[in-house]
Amino acid sequence: MRFGINLLLWTDTLCDQYLPLLDDVKELGFDLVELPVFDLDNEANYKKWAKRLDELGLARTATAVRTADANPISSDPEIRRRGIEANKRNLDCCAMLGAEIMAGPFHSALGEFTGRGPTEDEWKWGVDAMREVAEHAEKVGVTLAVEYLNRFECYFLNTAADGARFCREVNHPRCKMMYDTFHSHIEEKNIPSAIRALKDYLVHVHISENDRSTPGTGNVRWQETFDTLHEIGYNNTMVIEAFGLALEKLIPATKIWRRMYESERQLAADGLRFMKEEVAKRWK
Repeated sequence: MRFGINLLLWTDTLCDQYLPLLDDVKELGFDLVELPVFDLDNEANYKKWAKRLDELGLARTATAVRTADANPISSDPEIRRRGIEANKRNLDCCAMLGAEIMAGPFHSALGEFTGRGPTEDEWKWGVDAMREVAEHAEKVGVTLAVEYLNRFECYFLNTAADGARFCREVNHPRCKMMYDTFHSHIEEKNIPSAIRALKDYLVHVHISENDRSTPGTGNVRWQETFDTLHEIGYNNTMVIEAFGLALEKLIPATKIWRRMYESERQLAADGLRFMKEEVAKRWK
């Protein structure tokens, strides 16, 4: 198992002032760092971050989101096309960073609602769009880890069963799923069943507490989560996802305005210890 931390604990923008965080992440004992890839035009910056990550020996994954102006399931074909092209460009940026996985809810627009669930047309548009994106992912050597979200953040994919069906219909080896303990805590009635539903597609896991604070300190069903991940033979990446207070680009999702931890470093250190202890109990 490899253990990581998402930089969204500190920032949603990769810039020089945050480069020293990578040294801290390495010192704490993480194997990888998950990077927000929301700026699609700054190649030099991504190459700079990739160089420093290589120097530190840190693997990396990345996160991506889509907004209403580039929504892959929009009824407007021009907007759908912008969504597809934005996802492809996101993949190009991930490749520049050396990220092996692009994770996130890039299947549809974050925080965009119609007042109903997905229509048959929206489902077809989403599947067709993701298949084209997966073909590009194959070209650049990055794997998609599609994320289902709770009903308050999106309406397209809300459960593990939705995600498994989506991957089956996209039917491309680069289109896989991720599992996020925060969203499943809200949406799933049975945690083991949810994880088992993703067995054939699961490539990435977000370890996230029910209040987005330090993993292991809240109400997520951790024993069932780790037991079932072990049962299905999962052995890839576990990344802490906890949000800081200054994430302007993710306001539709985070809704964070109060501090629920002593410090970012404390959360990272305690979260890493928690993951390692739970894995050591089960994976031999």
